[in-house]
Amino acid sequence: METVKRSTFKLLFYLKKNEPKKNGNVPVMGRITIDGTPKTFGTKLEIDPNSWDLKHGRVLGKSSIAVSTNQKLDQVRVRINKIYDDMLKDEGFATSQKVKLSFLGVGVMEDAILKVFREQNEDFQKMVSKGKRSQNTYNKYKTVYSHLSTFIRERYHRDDMAFRELTPDFIREFDFFLRIDQECTHNTVWVYTMPVIALADLAIKKGLIRQNPFEDYEISMEETDRSYLLKEGVEKLMFLKPSDAKFELVQDLFIFSCFTGLSFIDIKKLKTGNIQSFFDGHQWIISRRKKSDVASNVRLMEIPKRLIEKYQGITRNEFLFPVPTNATCNSHVKKLIGEAEIVTEQKVTFHTARHTFATMFLTEGVPLESLSKMMGHKNISTTQIYAKITSQKISKDMDLVSPKFAALENAFVTMQQGDCSEDGVAIDEQEFELID
Repeated sequence: METVKRSTFKLLFYLKKNEPKKNGNVPVMGRITIDGTPKTFGTKLEIDPNSWDLKHGRVLGKSSIAVSTNQKLDQVRVRINKIYDDMLKDEGFATSQKVKLSFLGVGVMEDAILKVFREQNEDFQKMVSKGKRSQNTYNKYKTVYSHLSTFIRERYHRDDMAFRELTPDFIREFDFFLRIDQECTHNTVWVYTMPVIALADLAIKKGLIRQNPFEDYEISMEETDRSYLLKEGVEKLMFLKPSDAKFELVQDLFIFSCFTGLSFIDIKKLKTGNIQSFFDGHQWIISRRKKSDVASNVRLMEIPKRLIEKYQGITRNEFLFPVPTNATCNSHVKKLIGEAEIVTEQKVTFHTARHTFATMFLTEGVPLESLSKMMGHKNISTTQIYAKITSQKISKDMDLVSPKFAALENAFVTMQQGDCSEDGVAIDEQEFELID
């Protein structure tokens, strides 16, 4: 196979001085020349023209800006050199146009990660419009797409990248970009990297790549202190007479959530059709979570049943409750917590009621598996995050197990009393080191 001679390949960086920015900087351009045919491209970098080393095509000095810009130019050079070498190896020839397009990712990649991500988001938006998926989840995916495209543009100076180009370093550098450049918290990084990992899994299913380049990347959600009320706090709120009648609706909705575990949006969409008599003769809420479309079936206790009856016939379209906005609910909950003189370490919002349901019912002995089903979680690990094990739960568990040791404890106490009634305890003081 005949290959193009390396002597025909050249990469040059230069300034486009005829298009200065408002701050006086000018764009740094690149020119690829192969067999005498030049093709130019933008590096998406700009500098003060007075600091440019024309001879070496670099920024003069050792300032942080100079060092950073030169590093990025070096990355561009390494990337283009690799593209050129790969073309010679795989195809036997290279042209300046092909190298340029491959570097920019324009019109040459059907399996590009941002392209696939964009298509996935478009499909997800269609499901949102039909009410099958959550708008908030779609917004999250759009945010991740924005961060990922910014990362690829700034780190690799590309508009997109093929899945086959991705390496383990890609996801680790994206992680670093989110933490440092975007100042995201650890759990936000976890949320934002999961869709990217899922894209690689999708690429495997589509046959675009054989192995997930991110399989060695590990990250998990850190447990945070989630706000919840103890049973005593719920009682205080239940029997509180609000200072303003307009708080009563939110008070009832919060209590309803404390005894059903339903989130704000899931309560808002509840209709009379969701209340059904089940196999055990009791009434149940049969619904699917708006957030995940996972089934959430909760048996109605007397308190939420009375609250449903209280608002029966008030709303339209068979909705159970006239639910105000989430912002209004959070505002009123804050005032209600203050009036009830409930003291908590964490901030209390309407969603606190869902955490309260999990914690309160777990404390009262509801198994984690049952709680997970009622809360509509995809896996039990999510329930473990929501449902904190409290000291009350530990105390109740010890109360249950203590009677099983009663006979052994009594025998031990009797033995101790017998020993003490005789000659006392013999201690050899030489066996102990006395410490002042």
